Amino acid sequence: MEGETAISSGGPITVDVLDRNQNAVGRIDLNPAVFDAPVKLHLLHQMVVYQEAKHRAGTASTKTRGMIKGSRKKPWRQKGTGRARVGDRASPLWRGGGVIFGPRPRDFSKKLSKKVRKAALKGALTIKRKEEKLLVVDEIGLEKIKTEEFMDWINDLNLGENILVVIPEADEKVELSSRNLTKIKVLRAGGINVRDILLHDRLVLTRGAAEKIQETLA
Repeated sequence: MEGETAISSGGPITVDVLDRNQNAVGRIDLNPAVFDAPVKLHLLHQMVVYQEAKHRAGTASTKTRGMIKGSRKKPWRQKGTGRARVGDRASPLWRGGGVIFGPRPRDFSKKLSKKVRKAALKGALTIKRKEEKLLVVDEIGLEKIKTEEFMDWINDLNLGENILVVIPEADEKVELSSRNLTKIKVLRAGGINVRDILLHDRLVLTRGAAEKIQETLA
């Protein structure tokens, strides 16, 4: 599938907008420039590596023998003792000595152009749509912050587990109600990314989120 290119038909892709009971309450046109874009696996790979690298702390640190504090005097004379010759107590051969080629603090982040990042995100969205794992819903509309109420909404849609839900903007009720769920993640449209799209089996966009994503990427 590497290097596969999807040829857009040019016209909008019309999909149903569902309520929590899986009933169509409207339709939305998805821009083919975003949801029927070329799928290039090497760009998806580069993007995931880019995201993973950004989350690496790079704070592991060890001391070389030059950083060890203490006397640099030889523990014993070079010859005549019957023991191995040794320079000082900072030698990596000693307990408490330096570390040979140990890790030092470093920045693991990589550079990736905005053009590549957008192309990878469009490709990931296209994959979900073509695999019929993309769903557009009207709204979530929780009455209060409660995980059970959010799970009832998920179960009514019959989506199973491992779901990425994208909302248009900050929504305290939805975000706090879902934060303890390990296999369901809620993101704002501005934070949608390739790694999370590919890690989750299903992608659920609210109507507002789908419109905002298209405005940003089209």
